[in-house]
Amino acid sequence: MSETILVVNAGSSSIKFQLFAIGNNEQLERRLKGQIEGVGTQPRLVAKDTTGKTLIDERWSAAEVATVPAALEKLIGFLRKEIGSKLPVAVGHRVAHGGTKYSEPVVVTSAVLNELERLNPLAPLHQPNNIAPIRAVLERQPGLLQVACFDTAFHRNHPEVADRFAIPETLYNEGVRRYGFHGLSYEYITERLHVVAPEVANGRVVVAHLGSGASMCAISAGKSLDCTMGFTAVDGLPMGTRAGQIDAGVVLYLMNEKKMSVKMVEHFLYHDCGLLGLSGISNDVRELLASPSPQAKLALDYFVYRIVVFTGMLAAAMNGIDGLVFTAGIGENAPAIREAVVKRLSWLGLNLASEANAKGELKISAKHSPVACYVIPTDEELMIANHTLCVLREQASTPVSQRRA
Repeated sequence: MSETILVVNAGSSSIKFQLFAIGNNEQLERRLKGQIEGVGTQPRLVAKDTTGKTLIDERWSAAEVATVPAALEKLIGFLRKEIGSKLPVAVGHRVAHGGTKYSEPVVVTSAVLNELERLNPLAPLHQPNNIAPIRAVLERQPGLLQVACFDTAFHRNHPEVADRFAIPETLYNEGVRRYGFHGLSYEYITERLHVVAPEVANGRVVVAHLGSGASMCAISAGKSLDCTMGFTAVDGLPMGTRAGQIDAGVVLYLMNEKKMSVKMVEHFLYHDCGLLGLSGISNDVRELLASPSPQAKLALDYFVYRIVVFTGMLAAAMNGIDGLVFTAGIGENAPAIREAVVKRLSWLGLNLASEANAKGELKISAKHSPVACYVIPTDEELMIANHTLCVLREQASTPVSQRRA
């Protein structure tokens, strides 16, 4: 069997994974993909090969797979049966926050891991769970190359005015600044545009990454200029359970008047708000679209409204807009949301091709629309695999004494 790279994308209650073979001319070939979802509630492992054939569909009790590390053990067991005793040559991981120090993929060492753990408070839903499988692999296979790929890295070259808060310089120097997230997705879309939409690839594009976590990014000439997420992944658009942009005074009110502790406020903003908080029904757009509840409609209307407002803001940051891209779970699979957004952006030059939108075609703007609109599936795992392969080859060609730590 050829050399392989394993990609791990661990969340708060799931582990997504893909296995890539390194083929001729260093081309990556996807061998399998899957996920363990429902960790701690209804754990289930599903994996399929490249033809769509199901390789495994197994469930366990909540007690058997109560944590992400426990889920990792189940994943390791499956991979041993599937690929045998030959380990991957490297494991690439998605890590939410790289802070000010990490602006590109990095080889994971114990020292790097400790640095990343210091960033846990800035991404409490993601960072600890991103790190858990890295530490587990480091303990079990310390010689196996692991590469951390950061969701913040793509945004690290923002203009300073886009990264600043209106706070004293000392805090900015400490790292209190706007970082932006979902960078691996935006990086993939940026590269993909050169293939599927070269007419806008070097222009001014707003990309809407709409999933349970949601953000938007202004990309001009292939570079990120601004992002709706900032210091943490709770900023910007309303999300499944996250509040998105909120007046800091609301936080003060919750603490002073409602006597909520810091931890209570943190839990509230990350778990009780967003579409779930607005609707009182669900954080799932599919359920809200199917619901007759006025509150469900309010939640979706608010979601659309904020997407529209941020599109205008990001277009202003680029002095115009040539294209709008929808991606991620909602962006790729909810034509009703796309339609509502695009119709409210007709003033900006966006005209919808309704039939193309309903079918989820690549280009969903009308033929003579001044601004083009696309639906492009994202592939963060492939982006991670590519970064990991580059680091792997760099390490192989660099003397041991000069390798990055």
